[in-house]
Amino acid sequence: MPRPREFTVARLAPPEWLVRSLGTLKPQPAPIPWPAVARAAVAMALPLAVGLAAGYPAYGALASMGALSGVIGDTATAYRMRVYNIAVPQLFGAVGIMLGTLVYGHGWVAVGVVTAIALISGMISTVGAVASVSGLLLLLNSVIGAGLPMPGDDWWLPPLLMTSGGLLVLTLALLAWPVRSGVPERATVAGAYRTVADLLEKAGAADAEAYAAARQDVTHALNQAYDVVLARRALYHARNQDLVRLLAQLNAVIPIVEAAPAAYERGRPLPPEVPGAVRSLADAVERGFAGPVELRLPEGPQGPAAHAVDAAVRYAAEALAESDPGNVDDRLGRPAALRDRVRRAARNVLLSAASWRYGLRLALCIGLAQSLVSLVDVPRSYWVALTITFVMKPDFGSVFSRAVLRAVGTAAGLVLAAAVLSQVPRGWWDVPVMVLLAPLIPALTPRGYGYQTAAITPVILLLSDVLNRQGAALIAPRMYDSLMGCGIALVAGYLLWPESWGTRIGDRLADAVADTARYVECAFLDPATPGVPDPAARARMRRRIYRDLSVVRTEFQRALTEPPPFGTRAAAFWPLVVALERVVDATTSARVRVRHGAPRPAPAESKELSLQLEQLAEDLREDAALRRAGGSGPRPHEPLDDEDGTLGPLRREIAAARAVAGPGGSAPT
Repeated sequence: MPRPREFTVARLAPPEWLVRSLGTLKPQPAPIPWPAVARAAVAMALPLAVGLAAGYPAYGALASMGALSGVIGDTATAYRMRVYNIAVPQLFGAVGIMLGTLVYGHGWVAVGVVTAIALISGMISTVGAVASVSGLLLLLNSVIGAGLPMPGDDWWLPPLLMTSGGLLVLTLALLAWPVRSGVPERATVAGAYRTVADLLEKAGAADAEAYAAARQDVTHALNQAYDVVLARRALYHARNQDLVRLLAQLNAVIPIVEAAPAAYERGRPLPPEVPGAVRSLADAVERGFAGPVELRLPEGPQGPAAHAVDAAVRYAAEALAESDPGNVDDRLGRPAALRDRVRRAARNVLLSAASWRYGLRLALCIGLAQSLVSLVDVPRSYWVALTITFVMKPDFGSVFSRAVLRAVGTAAGLVLAAAVLSQVPRGWWDVPVMVLLAPLIPALTPRGYGYQTAAITPVILLLSDVLNRQGAALIAPRMYDSLMGCGIALVAGYLLWPESWGTRIGDRLADAVADTARYVECAFLDPATPGVPDPAARARMRRRIYRDLSVVRTEFQRALTEPPPFGTRAAAFWPLVVALERVVDATTSARVRVRHGAPRPAPAESKELSLQLEQLAEDLREDAALRRAGGSGPRPHEPLDDEDGTLGPLRREIAAARAVAGPGGSAPT
């Protein structure tokens, strides 16, 4: 009978939250980084070949492990950033392997030392991207050193070998620097221009979701471009003409971004020549061209929005043609000195409650793992702690989701490792096998964490087999160890810490709403008024809000993979995130219309809207556990009605955001 069978199928279907967790196994679209693929093949196979030729294969395996750390950190595009991303973590990795080697075989002393290292690793991992990788390698290598017998009798030999492997990756990554200096920065800025061109194409479409996706691409591209360019600028203590020009070109795209919401509100497509002109500017930036760029823009743009876009594109073209764009360095303000940034980072590590909380979580998990393998005979027990180290990374996403993906990825990697260890003879055959396996790491890492795990697992097993020669006997214990590590991370690193169950979306969203309220209040004031932020400061405020909303979106995606009821509560925030983005867009659009002839709103009118947003932020903080919402996604696009007045669209968007949050503007329960 059909009805009972349908009921049985429904009962057997996996829960939605588990489907979402496993859904992250779907490969993310990303181009293959061929240069990184080639570097991984050379950097990880060459040390093995040298070690075999010299008669010390174990030394070669250690150097290849160091190269593996370099390959994991080889993610930057700009050459100067590669120095930091690879070299700095290598120093922490060298300290980790040294400490682990010194306590190898010392029983509970080793447990205490590795647990203390886990605390330090967890605390510094919360500072930033480079610190996160540094903390990872510090703990990773200390676990390996404390769990595997190292070749040689000198304590300094393992750190030297592993560091040399990492520096080999860095050397290969910097080979093209003399002939390609500045190319990655220009390519990143050009990429920002191209995403803006895509945004202009979507600005006249009726598809709100397509426009929102294009706007997110612009936010990510601008964030990346500013991070890359300003990171390079921080290294200069004197004026650099090329860098000043690149910063001016990047700043020049901002008026186009600000004009796009006005074009979107009009509900009419822009002529195709407009995004084509922006792509021409992108090509000029990427070539490093400094001179007039031919723009085939339509004559006589109709309406304030089209005129604003036209003026912004022409302004960007003028910035590209300018031979001396002015003292952009001084106007933007130089980043803090390195010693000041280090001092600030150290203060954040020592005084931040979040830093201590995560450090204690990681130390508890590692301490339990090390204690367990000390009490129970677990062959090559270092794999349990390695699993916890990867699963518990604070910037890698949901602990629950990563534990699931770690188990699945390890199983897939073990299948490949079993074929290699059982069928391929040890010795010189390890070199061509490594040439084939190592490139999978940079090729699959952008696809997702499960794919990265599947790529790293056979590489680590092959290298560890060179050190201890256990062959295919490693396979089954590694699977058990991975499951044990995932179990410890879920219990001691997830279930025992209630704040890890929920979501921080509500608090972060409330902060973004409060920032938006301040932006709305000052957006329409006369810049000549004392105490009013200048246009550049307002642009930075808008960029910061979009950056914060981008973080909220990322947190939202992470929280969706949590088991109920926390994933369900997180999903309820989605309509409010979309509504707030539309509020910011409407504010920017109104500013553009004011600049191009629309009447300036009275300060009391913008102040009233700002107070409504402040009330919404306060309500969100009082009820951060949002459990339902008044919508499911972007509302249909409503073209601008000129009779609404300058702030009419903004008033509608704020009213919609308050309606999404609940009756009276408070977060619904």
